[in-house]
Amino acid sequence: MTIKHIATSPIPGMKPGTSGLRKKVIEFAAGNYLANFVQSVFNAVRPPQGFGGCTLVVGGDGRYFNAEAIQTVIRIAAANGFGRALVGQDGILSTPAASCVIRKHNAFGGLILSASHNPGGPDGDFGIKFNAANGGPAPEKITDAIHAESMRIDEILTLNTPAVDIGRIGSQRVGEMLVEVIDPVADYVELMRNLFDFNALRAAIAGGLRLTFDAMHAVTGPYAHAIFECELGAPAGTVKNGTPLPDFGGHHPDPNLVHAKHLLDLMMAPDAPDLGAASDGDGDRNLIIGRGIFIPPSDSLAMLAANAHLAPAYRNGIAGVARSMPTSAAVDRVAARLEVPCFETPTGWKFFGNLLDAGRITLCGEESAGTGSNHVREKDGVWAVLLWLSIIAARRQSVAEIARGHWAAYGRNYYTRHDYEGLDTAAAQALMKTLGELLPRLAGTSVGGRGIAMADDFSYTDPVDGSVSQNQGLRVIFEDGARIVYRLSGTGTTGATLRVYIERYEAGPALLAQDTQAALADLIATSRDLARLNEFTGREHPDVIT
Repeated sequence: MTIKHIATSPIPGMKPGTSGLRKKVIEFAAGNYLANFVQSVFNAVRPPQGFGGCTLVVGGDGRYFNAEAIQTVIRIAAANGFGRALVGQDGILSTPAASCVIRKHNAFGGLILSASHNPGGPDGDFGIKFNAANGGPAPEKITDAIHAESMRIDEILTLNTPAVDIGRIGSQRVGEMLVEVIDPVADYVELMRNLFDFNALRAAIAGGLRLTFDAMHAVTGPYAHAIFECELGAPAGTVKNGTPLPDFGGHHPDPNLVHAKHLLDLMMAPDAPDLGAASDGDGDRNLIIGRGIFIPPSDSLAMLAANAHLAPAYRNGIAGVARSMPTSAAVDRVAARLEVPCFETPTGWKFFGNLLDAGRITLCGEESAGTGSNHVREKDGVWAVLLWLSIIAARRQSVAEIARGHWAAYGRNYYTRHDYEGLDTAAAQALMKTLGELLPRLAGTSVGGRGIAMADDFSYTDPVDGSVSQNQGLRVIFEDGARIVYRLSGTGTTGATLRVYIERYEAGPALLAQDTQAALADLIATSRDLARLNEFTGREHPDVIT
């Protein structure tokens, strides 16, 4: 058993400010690409006394190349001096469960192997990121340090050892490091029992409350089976597609109305269950559909905040809420009524971490189907479903009744997101550059019959540590409060994805009758004209509308 010193080179595609890497499997599997990143992480976060006595959590969403990557991580962690590694059995740990394990076991941090909602398989995507000791994605000061290390790395420390049997729960040694293969579900289920009244939920389900949950052949299957069917007594078959598969069954594990249309169709039937839900590849996103009604993620965040007190963990109220800038302002109105602060952050869960750690907020969410609370430092799909079930059970109302009551009380933020995927990167960047240069001249003018109050490139000053994050999205805010936001997304691995967010607020009887796309038709047209979308993208229509 010897430590190898392997000459290497910078990591192509690693960018400052990003919490990890997402690339095609073939790129990760080539040469030392994965090993370079892992060693760069350890170089960047190594404490002065070294990693002796430190625990590293390792797991992923079970996608193709997950098992092989975990063996690489284990060997490099052992060679770098970690005292212990906690590894999910069969390499499985959902992202929120990994956060839970890091926090419960006082780990130094964790490496989560996932490309989130991106497709899997040998021709699909792979990803890896480092989560810090609070269980959350590494803050920018750490990700910038990782990037810097990736540009100067010239050796990797590893061990020449047999593969660890990650299918067997128990302890093994790799060099001087203790490797503990753990039940990936147990700690998370225990945490959920402490947050929610499982007895009340069990009684509601026994009394006729019906749920269908689509795990999309991704990581939440084992968690959903354990909680919904075993703990709460939902009938066998409540969890669909509950076995994690390396290629997600050939499907795209993104819980939106395009990739989960089968769930939408099911829930629109008169005899549909009370609640339909889905989660994504690594278990941090959620889709919520009631019988006959889809709940947009921004509205879901607002409704959860308004009703969180109905679950035991939040019965004493919430300290505050936060949302990403592109997320609709629906939750702002709830925060105002509850008289708690509401923070607007850049996109990326890491920006919620400081607020959660400081006790400034309890709930947070993003329009991209992610909601969470202070129980972990990641968004959490199964948690969101449990909170929705708790609200339905306590209020004894349907999802549609809860939504309509909410809109009647708070008004409605009509909101949509249009995604243009796989764009030529240069063309997408040219669009953003041209629009960014136009923004300073827009304030005080009128477009599409609406006066423009403000137009800028969003920047954020962290209220806890004072750090500043710039260039977080182009905003056009109208005098009546309507908004159009443009962002280039960093979640894809091929080309560029442009996301356009469109929103307006309305109070009154019409808010229940209008279709969202119809209600926003004039703003949608304005968003296309203002950014010259057809010209720059070559597309007449977006690829995905949510």
